[in-house]
Amino acid sequence: MQVTETKNEGLAREFKVVVPAAQIEEKVVAKLDEIKDQVRLPGFRPGKVPAKLLRQRYGQAVMGEVLEAAVNENTGKVLNDNDLRPAVQPKIEVTSFDEGKDLEFAIAVEVIPAIEPMDFKKLKLTREVVELDDAKVNETLDRIAAAQGTTEPLARKRKSKAGDVVVIDFLGKIGGEAFEGGKAEDYELELGSGSFIEGFEDQLTGVNAGDEVIVKVKFPEAYGAAELAGKDAEFDVTVKEIKEKKPAALDDELAKKLGQESFDALKDAIRKDYGREYESVARQKLKRQLLDALAENHSFELPTSLVENELEGIIGQIKQAREAGQEDDETKGKSEEELTAEFREIAERRVLLGLLLAEVGRKNEIQVTQEDVNKVLVAEAQKYPGQEQQVIEFYKNNPQALQALQGPVYEDKVVDFIVELAKVEDKTVSVEDLLKPEEEDEAPKKKSAAKKAPAKKAADKEAPAKKAAAKKPAAKKKADKSEEK
Repeated sequence: MQVTETKNEGLAREFKVVVPAAQIEEKVVAKLDEIKDQVRLPGFRPGKVPAKLLRQRYGQAVMGEVLEAAVNENTGKVLNDNDLRPAVQPKIEVTSFDEGKDLEFAIAVEVIPAIEPMDFKKLKLTREVVELDDAKVNETLDRIAAAQGTTEPLARKRKSKAGDVVVIDFLGKIGGEAFEGGKAEDYELELGSGSFIEGFEDQLTGVNAGDEVIVKVKFPEAYGAAELAGKDAEFDVTVKEIKEKKPAALDDELAKKLGQESFDALKDAIRKDYGREYESVARQKLKRQLLDALAENHSFELPTSLVENELEGIIGQIKQAREAGQEDDETKGKSEEELTAEFREIAERRVLLGLLLAEVGRKNEIQVTQEDVNKVLVAEAQKYPGQEQQVIEFYKNNPQALQALQGPVYEDKVVDFIVELAKVEDKTVSVEDLLKPEEEDEAPKKKSAAKKAPAKKAADKEAPAKKAAAKKPAAKKKADKSEEK
């Protein structure tokens, strides 16, 4: 093999590779000899088909296999010999080949830059810590008691109020005509629950059992039933009964009903749940702080292909949200060119951080263990109730999807490694301050926020901007919090 470097500019490398015809012919002959015992042709015993006839019948297919193998094998050798790590899959172009002549092909590749991580011991971070008081636990206990309570008829006659349950018959009309789905009898409606369209429940507050009320409302413009959306409606409502909710007693019996041994155990479980929740939020904020510091303290040339892939992913998610009618206000009405200019900086930040974290992990031999994989598989499967085993089998049979699932796990392990080296000061804050939304340049929120990009999917750590395209089992997925660079 003869290799000539034809381009070495920045992170771009190009090579011209020549594989001698004799080497190709040697592999073709070896491959034909390998298959001869499997070939069955009329008039010939197995393994006795003449080489010339064998080449006539199978030579073209074998040549294709040999050429593909030669290109792949020699491309890998060129990269290894030159100590190059591709940022994305190299581009290969066969420039010349005729049977009996040398194989010539070109390799164009963009490589991962040399990265020198900072001294992480110089990093100063602040971790927010919450001291949970009894008020939060008691508030939760009150909600549990209300949810586990009973609904009983009023002990004394009075008008309805928020929190009551009214038993009603109703008939909805638009323009004097009843519409489908607008009628019910003995319907139990909790006032203040927000289960009916805006204004309906308010007009049933302050009524007595036996009252007949005309409730006037307007269906929202974005109402699910298109034939009702944006229209004014009147409901003839008969209030048949008013009930009040009685909270359950906060005792051991309630605790056992909820799977706890005692009321004290229930309180302890609630406290631990809040502790885990607040620790998770604090960790996310610490990670954000760390990533900001890493981005500020590192600068190196970025592979254009990775940045463009990342930017394409961001714009693609915005387009999907636009098509689904879920686009954020900040991107509405903007052309693809405007979006590209606006989000390029975010794409560059993501690529920089992805490459940096990957390099830290590589140099420090950080690995995702089988135990880590099992944990993330179980967590993912639990998002698809009733299909857990199907989800696990899906990932086991789809290496690319499994690799994408492991991406955030790898990233977290690298982040934890850096945090261990950094100087971290604990700061006690209130729950309100801990949960206060941060002004982030690309916070993964559903609502519009200042300068943000759609939440990034789990990424391949060797090529952070590369997405894994794989379908998951169809199921309603629970809300998933994703971490954002």
